[in-house]
Amino acid sequence: MDSNYSIGVFDSGVGGLTVFEEIVNALPQYNFIYLGDNARVPYGTRSFDTVYQYTLEGVTKLHELGCRLIIIACNTASAKALRTIQQNDFLKFEQPFKVLGVIRPTTEEIGGLTKTNKVGILATSGTVNSQSYVIELNKLHPQVQVFQEACPMWVPLIENNDFNNEGGLYFIKKNIQNLLSQSPDIDTIILGCTHYPLIMDIIKQNIPSHIKVVSQGNIVASSLKDYLIRHTEIETILQKEGKRLFLTTEDPNLFDEKAKLFVKNQINSQIIEI
Repeated sequence: MDSNYSIGVFDSGVGGLTVFEEIVNALPQYNFIYLGDNARVPYGTRSFDTVYQYTLEGVTKLHELGCRLIIIACNTASAKALRTIQQNDFLKFEQPFKVLGVIRPTTEEIGGLTKTNKVGILATSGTVNSQSYVIELNKLHPQVQVFQEACPMWVPLIENNDFNNEGGLYFIKKNIQNLLSQSPDIDTIILGCTHYPLIMDIIKQNIPSHIKVVSQGNIVASSLKDYLIRHTEIETILQKEGKRLFLTTEDPNLFDEKAKLFVKNQINSQIIEI
């Protein structure tokens, strides 16, 4: 079999770049293709069927481009589409092939972090309504009680760089207070959206210092590194030239400008239809 395949990273827009950067830092030798469906963002307010269809189209395009391992770096897509793709569509793709998400590796880590077994989730409405974090944590750590707060304003505030003004700070503080009011014993908070690490400092300023705030990038990167060690049938076919390709379904100039908020290096993306 040819060893000319890449690792694909799919996201509804630019937020997945926070996960992408951590993965690339951990696995710099591999070739990566990032696909952001910016033309149809946000996914967080869309129905399960719509998110599934959009995500399947993105995964299919990355597979056509030579990706045999794809990370869905979007919590909403991981919550609403990943399981259906794995169960209903997986065998339609040329094998070997694997699609992974960001929720499972995140929840795997939580059991070793919380001491009170009270965990908070800050996420989009779509991720909260899916109950995916609750379901996964109940499977892996049934002793953990989960409290959730939907933050529908956070993604537009971050993407428009409005999170540090009076209005933005009001919504961030309000959502955090809503979460913490659900239990005084929350000691760990998961940032269940890949945009949220950009406001990590603001989040930490609005919570007690003893509460751990967990972002996903390094967890997903570590999990992926371990996965490749354990799955040589995938690892051996991946090309290792350190190449990066960025694709967007919208105007590349807009994507590249927004990407400056999320990654250090300049991105030069290309437009693609899916």
